[in-house]
Amino acid sequence: MRGSGKAAPWALVWGGVFVLSWGGNQFSPLLLMYEERQHYSSVLVSAFLGVYVLGLAPALLIAGSLSDRHGRKPLMMVGLASAVVGSGLLSLGGIGPEFLLVGRLFSGVAVGVAMAVGNSWLKELSQAPFDPEADRAAGARRGALAFSTGSGAGALVAGLIAQWGPIPEVLPFLIHIAVTVPFFVVLARTPETHTSGGVAGPWWRQLRIPAASHRRFVRVVVVACPWIFVGAAVGYGYLPTQLADATGSWGLAFATALTVTALAVSSATQPIARRIHSATSARGLAAMVLIIAAGLVVVIVAIQTQSVWIGLAANVVIGFGMGLGLVSGLQEVQRIAGARDLAGLTGVFYAVAYVGFLAPLLIAALNPVAPVAVIIAGLVVLALVCWFVVMASFRKHLPAQD
Repeated sequence: MRGSGKAAPWALVWGGVFVLSWGGNQFSPLLLMYEERQHYSSVLVSAFLGVYVLGLAPALLIAGSLSDRHGRKPLMMVGLASAVVGSGLLSLGGIGPEFLLVGRLFSGVAVGVAMAVGNSWLKELSQAPFDPEADRAAGARRGALAFSTGSGAGALVAGLIAQWGPIPEVLPFLIHIAVTVPFFVVLARTPETHTSGGVAGPWWRQLRIPAASHRRFVRVVVVACPWIFVGAAVGYGYLPTQLADATGSWGLAFATALTVTALAVSSATQPIARRIHSATSARGLAAMVLIIAAGLVVVIVAIQTQSVWIGLAANVVIGFGMGLGLVSGLQEVQRIAGARDLAGLTGVFYAVAYVGFLAPLLIAALNPVAPVAVIIAGLVVLALVCWFVVMASFRKHLPAQD
């Protein structure tokens, strides 16, 4: 079954998730630019990164459930509109920080829709009758790959322009608008997959997600998934500001290199993640938590030695953990959720995972009372505690057993 031209329907939605993820991560390599050129404090710069979660979390929790009632397509259109508005506001960031804060909020909404609704749509288009040859894990792999490559593309374009291009405070966001707008037409021609009408009664009843209380989701997925983006936020969101003296005038290029390295490794890891993930245990998520903890240790070494090469190595480790965590987490979600709860539970998964993006704000807030290395070491200890909690339910509460 085909949607538009010769492209498979899942590929069209893959492109939509790609451009929305692009918009969410194009800001990351620019944090150093705003700190250096606009002279914003490290706390405000970290707030630019963290306010994104304030738009993303509600979108993740609400958009997925509403798409179960109204369909995937209308909610993805809302996501595209939010992405365009967000990039438009960010392009005005040179006027004042309020445009950056509100723009990041809209970007968060767009990525929340992509993660909850786009990934569910991808999953449904990656099975019969739309793609009968796809295996059961295809939807999770495709969704994780769209996120990683889209995030990497956004960071790469924005970072290169910021380092060497014209009007770096404006041009990256205009380019993103240009690549996003065509998807209003593309997704309008993509088959709808969810038209059941969802839960009867008032719309807020739709927001209830029974699968979110599943013991395996609470005791394994929720405990592990924030570490996916703790690694990302610290590795390529915060580390460049700590190595600014070492990188000098190449700081923006270095920030871009860190982001692209982590996301490229994440993308390359995802086919391997299918083999590491297990249908009978939490092997994939447990391994991810340990890998992210190891990556944070390497971050500490990079900061202490002021080594750009160790900083790059840290993001290789973190990228491996991210790829493994995204695929394993989505596969856990897809087997725990019933057909009615798929988008909603996917949204909850990403909402909890994206709490990790608040890590730089926490580090900046605590920095006056403790060195950065000590704070990150505290995160490593917390990761190990979470690993023990996951291991306590390693083979328990499997959906087939409940």
